[in-house]
Amino acid sequence: MTVQKRVPFRDILSLQDRMNRVFEESLRESSLLGHPGQWMPHVDIFEDDACVTLKAELPGVKREDIMLDVSDGVLTLSGKKVFERDNSAESFHMMERRYGFFKRSFTLPEAVDIERIEAKYNEGVLEVVLPKPLGSPAKRIPIIRG
Repeated sequence: MTVQKRVPFRDILSLQDRMNRVFEESLRESSLLGHPGQWMPHVDIFEDDACVTLKAELPGVKREDIMLDVSDGVLTLSGKKVFERDNSAESFHMMERRYGFFKRSFTLPEAVDIERIEAKYNEGVLEVVLPKPLGSPAKRIPIIRG
């Protein structure tokens, strides 16, 4: 059996992070976060050495109803999901799917080449690739005696 050293401060930060996620998810699903006719798509954001990638779930949204803008270091994803009725005589018993306008904004890291941003939309998922600038690799600077 291995003994693991507890780090109380890390435990507190981990608990705080979990509580923040629970609170944010409960707000996202409640009416406190939006207004009627608005919804917020779920996103994943991750990065590697070459780029930052954003994936947004936009099921049922047409490509032409999605807008993606970059301005002043902020990437804004907006659009609409239209509610279409097949028959005006329909009487709904339950309606859980979200319709209407959506808008989310994300502050970009400074290390993003906005001229090379690419976006593709496939099967209800928007993928935005934000490449990091091409340039010289990081280098370690030696510190000499003064």
